Amino acid sequence: MIERKALIFNIQKYNMYDGPGVRTLVFFKGCPLRCVWCSNPEGQVRQFQVLYKRNLCVDCGACVAVCPTGVHRMAPGSGRHEIVAGRECVGCRKCEQACNASALAVVGESKTISELLEIIEEDRPFYEVSGGGVTLGGGEVLMQPEAACSLLMACRQRGIHTALETCGYARPEVVKKVAEFTDLFLYDVKHMDSARHYELTGVRNETILSNLRWLLESRHNVKVRVPLLKGVNDGEGELEQLIEFLRPYKEYKNFKGVDLLPYHKMGVGKYAQLGWEYPLKGECGLSDADLDRIESRLGQYDFQVTVIRH
Repeated sequence: MIERKALIFNIQKYNMYDGPGVRTLVFFKGCPLRCVWCSNPEGQVRQFQVLYKRNLCVDCGACVAVCPTGVHRMAPGSGRHEIVAGRECVGCRKCEQACNASALAVVGESKTISELLEIIEEDRPFYEVSGGGVTLGGGEVLMQPEAACSLLMACRQRGIHTALETCGYARPEVVKKVAEFTDLFLYDVKHMDSARHYELTGVRNETILSNLRWLLESRHNVKVRVPLLKGVNDGEGELEQLIEFLRPYKEYKNFKGVDLLPYHKMGVGKYAQLGWEYPLKGECGLSDADLDRIESRLGQYDFQVTVIRH
C-alpha cells in the first residue's frame, strides 16, 4: 500500500507559542491566502522553491551544471548567476548540495506520515511533562486535508495532544473532518470587514467566519488568534466588530480565549530570496501602549487574552 505524504517546509521543535506545553510544529506548504504581512512566504506555494541569497553567491555556475530543469542559469552578458522565472523546481536539491557558498536552499520536502510520526515521537517525554504535543501549521494545513487527517489521527491514537493552526478558509466538510482528530484549533481572525479582508489577504472572510462559528457552536476547542498591525486592524471599529462576534461564545468552555500576535519583520528577508517584493508598505509595528490598550479593551468582556511576543 502506498503511504500518504505531506509536502512540508519546516519542522520546529521545542515550540512554546503554538498550543499548550512544549510542542513540535510541522509546517505544511501551500496557502489560499496572500496576506500582505505574511512571515512565511515560502509556505504560500504548494511546490518546491529555491531560496537564493545573492550576497553569498560567487557565480561559480556549479548549480547550473547540475539542475535538471534549468532553474539556474548564468545571465548572458554579465555572467552572473540568476534564477529563471517560471522554471519548476523538482526538489532534487542537487543545486543546494553543489553550492559551496551556501547561497541556495530548496524549500519543500515530501514526507510520509510514518516519517513525520518518527520525528514527532522523539520528543514524547517533553510532551508528557509539559502537557504539550504536536501542532500543524503552515502555510495552510487545510490545503492538504488528507495528509493532515492521517497525521492527526495517528497522533491521537498514540495519545499525543493535537493542535491545528488555520486561517479557516476551506470547505466546511474539510473543517468538519479535520475537527474529528484535533484537540485544539488556533484560528486566525485577520479582519472582520470582508472587503478589507479581501484587500489584505486576497479572499473574503465569510467562509472563515462561518467555519469559526461552526467550530465554536459544535463545542470544538478554539483559541482565536489575531495578527495585529498598526493602522490595519487595531482601531476601535475593528475591535468592536471582533468583540461583537465573540461575545455569544464568552461562556463556552471550548472557547479558549484570544491570542494577540503583534506584527514583526522576521520573515521580510525571505521575500528577496524568493525574488519577490515585500507587499506591505509603511511601519505597522505596535507599541506596548497599543498592545495594552487592545488587551484591556478585550479584557473588559472577560475574554482570556494573551499577547504572544516572539
